[in-house]
Amino acid sequence: MAGLYYEEFEVGHIFRHSIRRTLTETDNTWFTGVTQNPDALHLDEEHCQQESEFGTRIINSCFTLGLMMGIADEDTMLGTVVANLGWDEIRMTKPVLPGDTLHVETEVVEKRDSKSRPQNGIVTLEHRAFNQRNELVGKCRCTTLQKRLPAERSNT
Repeated sequence: MAGLYYEEFEVGHIFRHSIRRTLTETDNTWFTGVTQNPDALHLDEEHCQQESEFGTRIINSCFTLGLMMGIADEDTMLGTVVANLGWDEIRMTKPVLPGDTLHVETEVVEKRDSKSRPQNGIVTLEHRAFNQRNELVGKCRCTTLQKRLPAERSNT
Protein backbone atom coordinates (compact mmCIF):
# COMPACT_ATOMS: atom_id res chain seq x y z
CA MET A 1 0.00 0.00 0.00
CA ALA A 2 1.48 3.38 -0.95
CA GLY A 3 -0.69 5.40 1.44
CA LEU A 4 -0.51 5.31 5.20
CA TYR A 5 -2.91 3.76 7.65
CA TYR A 6 -4.29 5.93 10.45
CA GLU A 7 -1.78 4.65 13.03
CA GLU A 8 1.15 5.44 10.72
CA PHE A 9 0.47 9.19 10.55
CA GLU A 10 2.48 11.33 13.00
CA VAL A 11 1.33 14.88 13.80
CA GLY A 12 4.02 17.31 12.69
CA HIS A 13 5.49 15.04 10.01
CA ILE A 14 6.08 16.81 6.67
CA PHE A 15 6.07 14.86 3.41
CA ARG A 16 8.07 16.46 0.60
CA HIS A 17 6.51 14.77 -2.41
CA SER A 18 8.90 13.79 -5.21
CA ILE A 19 6.44 14.37 -8.08
CA ARG A 20 6.79 17.78 -9.76
CA ARG A 21 4.54 19.05 -12.56
CA THR A 22 5.04 21.76 -15.17
CA LEU A 23 1.67 23.26 -16.07
CA THR A 24 0.83 24.01 -19.69
CA GLU A 25 -1.64 26.17 -21.56
CA THR A 26 -3.28 22.94 -22.70
CA ASP A 27 -3.83 21.81 -19.09
CA ASN A 28 -5.45 25.15 -18.30
CA THR A 29 -7.63 25.36 -21.41
CA TRP A 30 -8.79 21.76 -21.11
CA PHE A 31 -9.62 21.99 -17.39
CA THR A 32 -11.33 25.36 -17.76
CA GLY A 33 -13.40 24.01 -20.64
CA VAL A 34 -14.52 20.76 -19.03
CA THR A 35 -15.52 22.58 -15.84
CA GLN A 36 -17.55 25.16 -17.83
CA ASN A 37 -15.60 28.13 -16.41
CA PRO A 38 -15.73 30.87 -19.07
CA ASP A 39 -13.64 33.44 -17.14
CA ALA A 40 -11.34 35.47 -19.40
CA LEU A 41 -8.54 35.14 -16.82
CA HIS A 42 -8.09 31.56 -18.00
CA LEU A 43 -9.02 31.73 -21.68
CA ASP A 44 -8.49 35.17 -23.25
CA GLU A 45 -4.85 36.20 -23.67
CA GLU A 46 -5.72 39.50 -25.34
CA HIS A 47 -8.06 40.47 -22.50
CA CYS A 48 -5.43 39.53 -19.89
CA GLN A 49 -2.70 41.55 -21.61
CA GLN A 50 -4.92 44.64 -21.65
CA GLU A 51 -7.12 44.27 -18.55
CA SER A 52 -5.50 41.91 -16.05
CA GLU A 53 -2.88 42.83 -13.49
CA PHE A 54 -1.15 39.54 -14.35
CA GLY A 55 -0.59 40.44 -18.02
CA THR A 56 -1.29 36.91 -19.21
CA ARG A 57 -3.67 34.01 -18.63
CA ILE A 58 -3.42 32.33 -15.24
CA ILE A 59 -3.94 28.67 -14.41
CA ASN A 60 -7.42 27.85 -13.10
CA SER A 61 -7.16 27.72 -9.30
CA CYS A 62 -9.36 24.62 -9.12
CA PHE A 63 -6.80 22.83 -11.29
CA THR A 64 -4.04 23.93 -8.90
CA LEU A 65 -6.06 22.65 -5.94
CA GLY A 66 -6.70 19.31 -7.62
CA LEU A 67 -3.04 18.97 -8.57
CA MET A 68 -1.97 19.61 -4.97
CA MET A 69 -4.26 16.84 -3.80
CA GLY A 70 -3.21 14.47 -6.57
CA ILE A 71 0.51 14.87 -6.00
CA ALA A 72 0.05 14.31 -2.25
CA ASP A 73 -2.14 11.23 -2.67
CA GLU A 74 0.47 8.54 -3.30
CA ASP A 75 2.51 9.22 -0.16
CA THR A 76 -0.45 9.77 2.15
CA MET A 77 -3.77 8.26 1.08
CA LEU A 78 -3.44 5.95 -1.92
CA GLY A 79 -5.28 2.74 -1.04
CA THR A 80 -5.81 3.67 2.62
CA VAL A 81 -8.37 6.49 2.48
CA VAL A 82 -12.02 5.66 3.08
CA ALA A 83 -13.35 9.12 2.21
CA ASN A 84 -12.36 12.73 1.83
CA LEU A 85 -14.41 14.51 4.53
CA GLY A 86 -13.70 18.08 3.47
CA TRP A 87 -11.37 20.82 2.34
CA ASP A 88 -10.88 23.88 4.52
CA GLU A 89 -8.79 27.02 4.54
CA ILE A 90 -8.16 26.92 0.79
CA ARG A 91 -5.89 29.81 -0.19
CA MET A 92 -4.38 30.69 -3.55
CA THR A 93 -1.50 32.94 -2.54
CA LYS A 94 0.12 33.71 -5.92
CA PRO A 95 -1.01 33.30 -9.50
CA VAL A 96 0.15 30.16 -11.29
CA LEU A 97 1.13 30.72 -14.92
CA PRO A 98 1.54 28.33 -17.83
CA GLY A 99 5.13 27.09 -17.66
CA ASP A 100 5.32 27.13 -13.86
CA THR A 101 6.56 23.91 -12.28
CA LEU A 102 4.87 23.02 -9.01
CA HIS A 103 6.03 20.84 -6.13
CA VAL A 104 4.01 19.98 -3.04
CA GLU A 105 4.56 19.26 0.61
CA THR A 106 2.06 17.90 3.11
CA GLU A 107 2.05 18.31 6.88
CA VAL A 108 0.07 16.11 9.25
CA VAL A 109 -1.67 18.67 11.46
CA GLU A 110 -4.14 16.56 13.43
CA LYS A 111 -5.38 13.02 13.94
CA ARG A 112 -8.13 11.61 16.10
CA ASP A 113 -10.25 8.53 16.50
CA SER A 114 -13.56 8.49 14.67
CA LYS A 115 -16.44 8.40 17.14
CA SER A 116 -18.95 7.07 14.62
CA ARG A 117 -16.59 4.63 12.85
CA PRO A 118 -14.19 2.99 15.30
CA GLN A 119 -12.67 0.96 12.47
CA ASN A 120 -11.32 4.24 11.05
CA GLY A 121 -9.45 7.35 12.16
CA ILE A 122 -9.62 10.99 11.05
CA VAL A 123 -6.49 12.75 9.78
CA THR A 124 -6.14 16.42 8.84
CA LEU A 125 -3.42 17.24 6.34
CA GLU A 126 -2.21 20.64 5.14
CA HIS A 127 -1.09 20.56 1.52
CA ARG A 128 1.15 23.39 0.27
CA ALA A 129 2.11 23.99 -3.38
CA PHE A 130 5.19 25.93 -4.44
CA ASN A 131 6.39 27.15 -7.83
CA GLN A 132 9.88 26.75 -9.29
CA ARG A 133 11.04 29.83 -7.32
CA ASN A 134 9.87 28.08 -4.12
CA GLU A 135 7.08 30.67 -3.68
CA LEU A 136 3.94 29.41 -1.95
CA VAL A 137 1.18 29.48 -4.58
CA GLY A 138 -1.58 27.61 -2.75
CA LYS A 139 -2.50 25.66 0.34
CA CYS A 140 -5.45 23.85 1.86
CA ARG A 141 -6.38 21.59 4.73
CA CYS A 142 -7.92 18.27 3.87
CA THR A 143 -9.65 16.06 6.41
CA THR A 144 -9.75 12.37 5.55
CA LEU A 145 -11.25 9.23 6.98
CA GLN A 146 -8.42 6.68 6.98
CA LYS A 147 -8.36 2.92 7.32
CA ARG A 148 -6.75 1.48 10.42
CA LEU A 149 -3.95 -1.04 10.19
CA PRO A 150 -5.20 -4.54 9.34
CA ALA A 151 -5.26 -6.77 12.44
CA GLU A 152 -2.42 -8.96 11.17
CA ARG A 153 -0.15 -5.91 10.80
CA SER A 154 -1.10 -4.12 14.03
CA ASN A 155 0.04 -7.06 16.19
CA THR A 156 3.56 -7.19 14.76
